Amino acid sequence: MKIAFIAMSGIRACDPELLELGLTLPGFVERSKQIASLPSLGLLTLAGMTPSHHDVCYMEVPDITAEPNELKKFDLVAISSFSAQINEAYELSARYRAMGVPTVIGGPHVTARPHEARKFCTSVVIGEGEPVWHEILADAEQGKLKVFYDARGLDFDLADAPMPAFELLDIEKYNRLTVQTSRGCPHNCSFCAGSNLICNRYKQKPAAKVLAEIDRICAIWPHPFIEFADDNSFVNKAYWKALLPELKKRRIKWFTETDLSVAEDPELLRLMRESGCAQVLIGLESPTPGPLDHLEINANWKRGRFAAYKKAILSIQSHGITVNGCFIVGLDGQTSAVFDDIFTFVKETELYEVQITILTAFPSTPLYEQLKQEHRLIEPTNWRKCTLFDLNFRPRNMTAEELTSGFRQLGVKLYSEAFTGWRRDTFKTNLRKSARLERISA
Repeated sequence: MKIAFIAMSGIRACDPELLELGLTLPGFVERSKQIASLPSLGLLTLAGMTPSHHDVCYMEVPDITAEPNELKKFDLVAISSFSAQINEAYELSARYRAMGVPTVIGGPHVTARPHEARKFCTSVVIGEGEPVWHEILADAEQGKLKVFYDARGLDFDLADAPMPAFELLDIEKYNRLTVQTSRGCPHNCSFCAGSNLICNRYKQKPAAKVLAEIDRICAIWPHPFIEFADDNSFVNKAYWKALLPELKKRRIKWFTETDLSVAEDPELLRLMRESGCAQVLIGLESPTPGPLDHLEINANWKRGRFAAYKKAILSIQSHGITVNGCFIVGLDGQTSAVFDDIFTFVKETELYEVQITILTAFPSTPLYEQLKQEHRLIEPTNWRKCTLFDLNFRPRNMTAEELTSGFRQLGVKLYSEAFTGWRRDTFKTNLRKSARLERISA
């Protein structure tokens, strides 16, 4: 069969004032641009486990309206999409089906809303794709695709993870590629639309497989920048202490997401830096402790660590690893004072990078169910607003206008050329000071 793997890509935001103002500021939605430019690791993984007698290709569609009317003919099309782009994914699927091409859609959104998705595609993958992909291929060859392929009862072991088909990519289009070392996160934050939605437990990929994937990337891109596509990389610190010396040998630069506990382990931080870690993204969520209360389903971890926030940031950055601190506005417990509080926190901690987003209720998250029960969702199925930059619920302690205007104004302050330059210059100055002190103490 001739099979197309199509990822819906590109930044999404609906707020016209934000688009006009914010997206022109240095640094604004920088992290979102990076995410938007990443290839779909899920689709590349399925392509990698597709038997060689099939002809496969990988494509990205940033804007469905820009696609030509004449679509290439395939025997099967597999589509992956986040919530914000799901309507475009449905439209693309409908175009192919009108040509007689069967389509399969997967990902967190359709796992949360499979009966919605079935209206627009031939088959829906619920949960992880790997356990059911070979079944889908066999059914497609026989022209007997099922409506649903439900992997939720199948416990896929990352020891069996296939090699992603990185060779399908035009490497010159990307500034980083992704490798996954784990799925899931023990914190289980109420707003998170990460891999907890498609797998039922935290699991780790064997280090040998991770290194093999990096070696495959290095074969087509010498000295690449790697993003570890984990929700929380350093849950198993012993695993990473064994992996990091091997990463060092590859001479790569890399980025990942973690929680603050990494700051408590100087040995781990040293190994991270020596192995090429350039930056860690940490979900700080709030600059004050109150809104953190019971943000996680399994525990109250972030609230308990709040007193260590500033010291932890200082510790990480003193090792030469920049911190991208992420904040959410609109949390219950926040008032309109949150915007000044975030700016003050960023200045006091001298964060190298900062990301601000609006609280977003993704389908099937505990947050979505809570806001739905409280009748606070403005448009419960307007998935176009699931961008992290658009408001689609009624805040508790401020008006919608206070939240959206405050968000825009905070973006102007945080991402101005002057303040961005100050943050980055301060990091470099502090790093030079730390190096001098180390030399003196030695």
